[in-house]
Amino acid sequence: MSPRRRPPRSAGKRALLAGAALALLCATQALAQPGQPAATPDGLQPDEMYMEADEVIREDDAGITTAQGNIEIRYDGRTLRANKLVYNDQTGVIRAYGDITVVNSDGTFEFAQEMVLDDKMRAGVALGFSARLQENVKIAAASVARRSETIEELNKAIYTPCETCAADGSPKTPTWSVAAERVVRDKKRRIVYYRNARFRLFGVSVAYLPVFWHADPAADRSSGFLVPKASVSDRRGLSYEQPYYWVVSPSTDLTISPQINTKIAPFLNGQVRKRFYSGDVDVRFGYTHARDFDGKGNELVGTKTDRSYILGRGSFQIDEKWLWGFTAERASDDLIFDKYEIGKVYISRGPYVADDRRLISQLYTIRQDERSYFSAAAMTIQGLRPGSIDPVTGFASGENDRVFPIIGPLIEGHYEPAPKIAGGRLRAHTSAVVLSREQSQSDLTQRLPGLDSARVTGELDWRRSFTSAGGLRVSPFVNVRADAYAIRDILTGVGSATRKDDMTRGLATAGVDISYPLFKRTSDATIVLEPVAQVAASPDAKQIVIGRTAAGDPVYLNEDSVAFEFDETTLFRPNKFPGYDLYEDGVRLNLAGRATVLWDDGRRANLLVGRSFRTEENAIFTNRSGLRTKTSDWIVAADVQPIRGLSMFARARLDNDNFDIHRLEAGANAYNKYGSGFVRYLTDDFDINGVKRENLDLGGEVYLGKNFGVSVYGNRDLQQDSWVIRDVGVFYRDDCLRVDVIYRREDTILGRLLPSESVSVRLTLATLGGSFNDR
Repeated sequence: MSPRRRPPRSAGKRALLAGAALALLCATQALAQPGQPAATPDGLQPDEMYMEADEVIREDDAGITTAQGNIEIRYDGRTLRANKLVYNDQTGVIRAYGDITVVNSDGTFEFAQEMVLDDKMRAGVALGFSARLQENVKIAAASVARRSETIEELNKAIYTPCETCAADGSPKTPTWSVAAERVVRDKKRRIVYYRNARFRLFGVSVAYLPVFWHADPAADRSSGFLVPKASVSDRRGLSYEQPYYWVVSPSTDLTISPQINTKIAPFLNGQVRKRFYSGDVDVRFGYTHARDFDGKGNELVGTKTDRSYILGRGSFQIDEKWLWGFTAERASDDLIFDKYEIGKVYISRGPYVADDRRLISQLYTIRQDERSYFSAAAMTIQGLRPGSIDPVTGFASGENDRVFPIIGPLIEGHYEPAPKIAGGRLRAHTSAVVLSREQSQSDLTQRLPGLDSARVTGELDWRRSFTSAGGLRVSPFVNVRADAYAIRDILTGVGSATRKDDMTRGLATAGVDISYPLFKRTSDATIVLEPVAQVAASPDAKQIVIGRTAAGDPVYLNEDSVAFEFDETTLFRPNKFPGYDLYEDGVRLNLAGRATVLWDDGRRANLLVGRSFRTEENAIFTNRSGLRTKTSDWIVAADVQPIRGLSMFARARLDNDNFDIHRLEAGANAYNKYGSGFVRYLTDDFDINGVKRENLDLGGEVYLGKNFGVSVYGNRDLQQDSWVIRDVGVFYRDDCLRVDVIYRREDTILGRLLPSESVSVRLTLATLGGSFNDR
């Protein structure tokens, strides 16, 4: 069935046939829209063939059957339509002519002007061939030889996932395409090979490759090159990163992505993924052997050393209730991710997440069913935040990992019995943790012993709700808790001398939540007004004191409530501290008013205003919390969606006396046919590090016509009155291609990294993969 080699003078005619075949797709587009379902079972038994036509002529002596007019043949899940067909039952050869369409069982379509097939409608040859495959991919060729069920050879072929038809149905030049003298589609290996391939952009050849291949569009995964990443910066010079994706086995794949830089040494990125019967492992890594360098790409004095990172995770299902997993995150340098533009670093890989610019390695197991939850874990943390700048060297000291605790075990358990207790819901909680530190946080200039602690907690929580006929809702609650602590290496204040302490305490809170929602219906909206009150009382709690300040004030053990914020989410917590070490006691009244407007057309608006009152001051809360005095700061939270495509939010904490803003977070999101964008603003008098913070974060895209646009992103430190980072880009996009050219200016000074500028190009091609590890 192999077609004979044609003389060179026929090459022009064959190229015209390929172009005509591609144009034929416009006329047949209605038959093969993307996403059209696969052919349905035809009800035929195995090896049975169904044929119908306007006219059928049978020549018994020659064994030839000729059919003409509206021909349709169905066999083995395939359907063939043509104007004329000749079948020789002695040789088993089928010849079809004129407007041929083949519908395959997987929903793909093939078209031709002439086609020769075997009696199983598999192997054969075709002239003027084109096909519409998965993901709207189109292939056209002057001729095609189907060697078997899995091998197709195409001559003078064109491959493109782009639209080949204009809005009026006329042919148009695809945005990008690959044309080749010869193409082999191997369905078994799931690869498409090209010989003498030319990459065309808007019909113009921009690259030539003697040999080229990519994954078959019908393949879920297949080896091959992914889209590269290129940039120019004063930090790394010209940088080019070319990832290669290798399918090692049906359950394993490896991505190798060498980064070549003109100013600094190369860097190798990689990713391994492995699927097991009960779970999977995903590990990213990077390595180089080089000297350190500054923000301008200048090598620093010193010997070459190994520099690397690992970002790994794994999760495995033991049975329907139990699972276990791990994360492994470590880096040799605090700034390795910034120096080599490594993206997607500080993301969640397990149930426990560290702060920004910190890595966490953990081992955990979890059991969960409808009534109970149990988890046990151990973890360590590496800090990557630059420290203070040395005035002599200009270098940052970085974080001291010895002050971070080794956590393990960390145990949590929850259980809710099915029957009601005293008409309400009862929940039981248990928690235990052991923390070990190598060095004290109190004075980093001296290597003093670090505080070690262990805690075990048992807790019961009961709540019941009553709702009157008028809508008044009353929910009483009771919480009792017992803690046991063992604390070691408590500094006495005399050199490195330490003491230890063991203690237990009992804690309790009783209270009631009261709310009375009021509804009103207008012509096009529903209005809900809801006053909410909570009264809670606790006896004086025994706080864990581990020292005294120079002024004689107590220093409390606080391992789990450092990042506490007083806002609308914590206003009605009976114990506002999120952790266990600190506990809110005394008598308090939490009040708020909620207002909601829901329009019938989808618009909405919400507002909450509230505050907390106490019978006496509580020195357990810090001054920055807004809860230390008898009357707390005001809490205000609002969000609104006034029109389609626009949403805004704001949450603030206002001074209880003069309404000065102590903390404000506000933002907006917008989108329409002309573009999309967002803006975020944050100001905080004292963040968790005790310094004032104020910054602005914004970005978006504006479409200039159908295909072109501009993108912007910026993060400004308003406290320092400087930009942290600025991006300005232009892009082109259509149905199968996006090209971004982005200029970036980084103004921050991180350790040895000075302000830098860069220009990067990001190319995304439909069916050929996206950019690798985008930031």
